[in-house]
Amino acid sequence: MSLVRNLAATAAANLGEMPNPFTGQVEVDLDGARQVIDLLQALQMKTQGNLTADEARLLESLLYDLKIAVVNRQKPKTSKKS
Repeated sequence: MSLVRNLAATAAANLGEMPNPFTGQVEVDLDGARQVIDLLQALQMKTQGNLTADEARLLESLLYDLKIAVVNRQKPKTSKKS
């Protein structure tokens, strides 16, 4: 499952949730994040029925969180007026 966690961390970095380990800068690359999410979904499909319950839950949870993060990043930021 370390591969899954590494891929999820890559997607999180692409979503600007953590600094790029090479530059130290927070960067947003939604296309890169989507590609990693697609890869995780393919991995989920190919391993269906071969994972333990805990592994399947971890993968499902990571995918859900990453998809929500993409949606939140796509929303335009609005300023609150008093």
